[in-house]
Amino acid sequence: MSDFLNLSGKRALITSGTKGAGAATVDLFRKLGARVLTTARSFPANSSAELFVAADLSTSEGCFTVAEAVRGKLGGVDIIVHMLGGSSSPAGGFSALGDSDWHKELDLNLFPAVRLDRELIPGMIAQGSGVVIHVSSIQRLLPLPEATTAYAAAKAALSTYSKSLSKEVSPKGVRVVRVSPGWIETEASVKLARRLADEAGTDVEGGKKIIMDSLGGIPLGRPSSPAEIANLVAFLSSDRASSITGAEYVVDGGTVPTV
Repeated sequence: MSDFLNLSGKRALITSGTKGAGAATVDLFRKLGARVLTTARSFPANSSAELFVAADLSTSEGCFTVAEAVRGKLGGVDIIVHMLGGSSSPAGGFSALGDSDWHKELDLNLFPAVRLDRELIPGMIAQGSGVVIHVSSIQRLLPLPEATTAYAAAKAALSTYSKSLSKEVSPKGVRVVRVSPGWIETEASVKLARRLADEAGTDVEGGKKIIMDSLGGIPLGRPSSPAEIANLVAFLSSDRASSITGAEYVVDGGTVPTV
């Protein structure tokens, strides 16, 4: 793999890099030779203080802390992977979402990328090169009205912002690409499958089927693994993808039913 794909000497920031697809991406980047700084709200037990910054990226202060750490510990950045995302909004459709719910979704799924890009992309422009990966979601195309309206809208905003940014900075040497996963089989999603299975009186595989059915089915018959997301992100971040910018890559096992 390293003969075909090499990130040796690259300086990378990967947000939310302690669990799921974020952790898989951090691990792969390091195996491929990149020096990686990652973030989360608290230090995980197995992290090096040199390569980890505890910060709440849903705040402007947290984003500034991370940007300063990138400049101080890495001396700049060649690759930014905005992996952070998620939803804590209640179920119940649009009427269950108050202003605070909308603000939380935007603060988690849109503004961290906007703020960190604003802090760090000028350095990429100055050096004449860089790659920015915005991790969106197929929910921007397939929102679930009962539960993901605000999350999906925030990811749609991220995607539109990303496309506009690519048009602005690609002529200056900075590539901007979107990755939109479908359902990823993480520890959190397996816990959800177990809970749904218990409620339905079935096993974990039955719980997974409930989730797949809620998405309209996954033709591949399974969710993506964190490693599969990491593989695509690494390729798009590498010199092998040097002419790719402004594009979106969907990793969903065929979930999105339209062209």
